[in-house]
Amino acid sequence: MIRVAIFFFYLMFSTGISFASGQVSPKEKAALVDLYNNTNGSEWNSSWDVTAPVTTWKGVEIEKGHVVGLTLFMNNLEGTLPESIGDLKHLSELNLAFNQITGVLPKDIVKLKKLKVFRLEMNRIKGAIPTGVGNFEQLEVFSMFNNFLTGPIPESFGKLKNLKELNLSSNNLKGIIPTSIGNLTNLEALGLFENKLEGQIPREIGNLIQLKELVLSNNELGGEIPSEFGQLASLKILQLQNNRFNSFNVLHGMDSKQFLVLDTDDRTLNPKFKDIQIDRTRMADTKFEDENENE
Repeated sequence: MIRVAIFFFYLMFSTGISFASGQVSPKEKAALVDLYNNTNGSEWNSSWDVTAPVTTWKGVEIEKGHVVGLTLFMNNLEGTLPESIGDLKHLSELNLAFNQITGVLPKDIVKLKKLKVFRLEMNRIKGAIPTGVGNFEQLEVFSMFNNFLTGPIPESFGKLKNLKELNLSSNNLKGIIPTSIGNLTNLEALGLFENKLEGQIPREIGNLIQLKELVLSNNELGGEIPSEFGQLASLKILQLQNNRFNSFNVLHGMDSKQFLVLDTDDRTLNPKFKDIQIDRTRMADTKFEDENENE
């Protein structure tokens, strides 16, 4: 019994020391080191001393011995994301926005099932959005505007019932807006500006009664504006210009006073821009060009 008691005392003591010092498992630490090596970590604006404790690495948040946050916003990351990023399974926030990350999204990134915030905007990421994006069941923010994404918008986005912000503007996405978007009843901002989307706006968007911002301009969308738009009573910012719609009758029936921003190709609706801060929308207007985009 004495030996058992000593063992449990040792186990509790050693575990407490590990948590207190903020150390993480070798697998999680290895994933962070892979990210450092893959993205030219020695040239980051705020670099890591990989020989020092993980607690000293800027942008890494640790709770109970696990990496729960990784924020390297505007930090001069240059290179590709490693497949091992999927080993950070306790991650709830990933913010690598405004860097020079290239390549495609690792297939194992969809293993990050505890993510609430996913920000990779203003990078140079190519390829398709993984169909497994629906695994991010706790996700509240998915932002990848101003990259070089191709392919369709996955239907599986419709599984993300907690999503409040979805911004895929300024990419090269094709196909239709999936009807499953109508499942995102907590969505407050939807940005699909400047892609190659076609077809009609799905009527299911009328289900998004919390939606405050809808930006669909600079696409190839057509047909009529769905009558269900009349249900979007919370909508404050609506931008539909530079598409191929053949009727805007529904918008004429909406209360123009609800809008802070209203921009369409129907000049009789009188474009409306109040003096407000809409940086998140306009941020996608500055799409940079990649000299190697077509290589």
